[in-house]
Amino acid sequence: MNTSPVDRPLVAVAASPAIGVGLATVDHRWSAPFEELATIVEELTATRDPRWVWWDANAAGVLVRAGVVIDRCWDVAAVHRLLRGGWRASPAEVWADLHGLSTDTIPTLGQLDLLQAQTDEGDDPEAPIRPDGHLRPEWTGGGWAKSETRLADWAGLALVAADGQQRRIAERADARRVQSTARSESAAELLCAELAADGLPIDVAEAERIIEAAAGPRTATVGEEEAARARRDAPVLDALAATAAVNLRNPADVKAMLRREGIDVADTRAWRLRERRDEHPVIDALLRWRKDERIATTYGYRWLGDHVSDGRLRGDWSSSDGAAGRMTASAGLHNLPAEMRSAVAAERGHILIRADLGQVEPRVLAAVSGDRALIAATGDDDLYRRIADQLGVDRDEAKLAVLGAMYGATTGQSAHALPGLRRNYPQAMALLERLADEGRRGADVTTVGGRRIRTGGGPGRDGDLDRARAAAEARGRFARNAAIQGAAAEFFKVWAITVRRRVRPMAARIVLCLHDELLVHGPEARADELAGAVIAAIDEAAHYWSPEPAVRFVADASVIRRWSEAKP
Repeated sequence: MNTSPVDRPLVAVAASPAIGVGLATVDHRWSAPFEELATIVEELTATRDPRWVWWDANAAGVLVRAGVVIDRCWDVAAVHRLLRGGWRASPAEVWADLHGLSTDTIPTLGQLDLLQAQTDEGDDPEAPIRPDGHLRPEWTGGGWAKSETRLADWAGLALVAADGQQRRIAERADARRVQSTARSESAAELLCAELAADGLPIDVAEAERIIEAAAGPRTATVGEEEAARARRDAPVLDALAATAAVNLRNPADVKAMLRREGIDVADTRAWRLRERRDEHPVIDALLRWRKDERIATTYGYRWLGDHVSDGRLRGDWSSSDGAAGRMTASAGLHNLPAEMRSAVAAERGHILIRADLGQVEPRVLAAVSGDRALIAATGDDDLYRRIADQLGVDRDEAKLAVLGAMYGATTGQSAHALPGLRRNYPQAMALLERLADEGRRGADVTTVGGRRIRTGGGPGRDGDLDRARAAAEARGRFARNAAIQGAAAEFFKVWAITVRRRVRPMAARIVLCLHDELLVHGPEARADELAGAVIAAIDEAAHYWSPEPAVRFVADASVIRRWSEAKP
């Protein structure tokens, strides 16, 4: 990864719209009215070109909602999750970790501790740090925003934390790469704040049409809701030969219903039912019912009213899920049913650019393993076709084999091609097996970018050997997959923040990040430029991220008006 060993000066910020803004540099702390925040950031960016520091995503959200534009930042909580793994990253936990204090002794508001009260006698309540070294709970609980002086001190503490994190990173053998990941993860958290503030454009009329088609008209009473449920259930029940009462919302009831119709299945998962759909008309009716029921209960009128306003669907975003480091979102933004995609539509005079990374995880595997044969395969647009030719199998089998290797599948169709993968791509397969071994032992693993992934500890102690072996195998599968998936998430975020920077001068914004896919909303008049910028960002992101320059990353981009217009 190409990074400079000398980074920019740090300027920390803590802001409260009701109180003001606090700022801190290595030699100065000061405060100002909140209304001056945008001007202060603009002036300091012009004179110092700093990296802006804050405690967490909440601070980033305040800045975004205030209209502040920032490129380079350091999110203390995001970096803590990178270095320590997991999700928990409150200021109190970050501070304790950086200062060698036990998280078990972090004080909380409301504790009745006479001994501590005696210890604190005469202590300055305006001091954010207690005599025992922990942050004062009254501060971490929101008291940092009670005065302009406290805001400046809180910014100063964030600066201390960021400096401690940078020193800790500098001690690592992979310091340059981890430092770069910390910066990109922080920028991704800033992007998340923008996604939360901007929202995803929604055609409300189209959303209402879809909901009504699935759930029926809006209901006002319990009786109307029960009638609507009965109407949704009717096509399934009408397809049955037997007349026994069935609760379609109970999987055990559905399984028993199918058995009475001569369809014996291990479970009622959709993929398993699709395999049997030619055997009985009730299966198609049941699959359709499930789609309608999901929209009615999860993406219905209440969801629309709770999360869509001013033509935008808004939810909370995070740059890391606490496991492998994938971006997450609430309000259904990451789980919209395919049937709802026609409601995601560009505003008048605008278009959507939809782009997704092609076959990103095997390309990432090539980059992190350094396997020369797999690296060569990334030169093809269709990596799976190249692998299939080398293994002497069809493309679908090659794809299943590659994905199975990364997910730890050892049986079924994917396992048939595993010997060929080991022969043709020994370095890649050896890396996956090493990761799996570490996971089986209960050891944590790290992504190529330095994210710590916790595997869940060592074997159980209840004496059940079979259970212990099963748990170890599960950890092994998780470790091999999470390390590659986490690296892919790191690359995706580098791509996303690169796209963010490239499209902003064209009055465009990213409005959705979904696994390996981006949606950009921008002016129709600049559609071709925007599409070109999104694709060009792939090579730039690869230049900064990939440990193997010869690995080729690809993406498709299309100009659309509705998300449903994008090709699968």
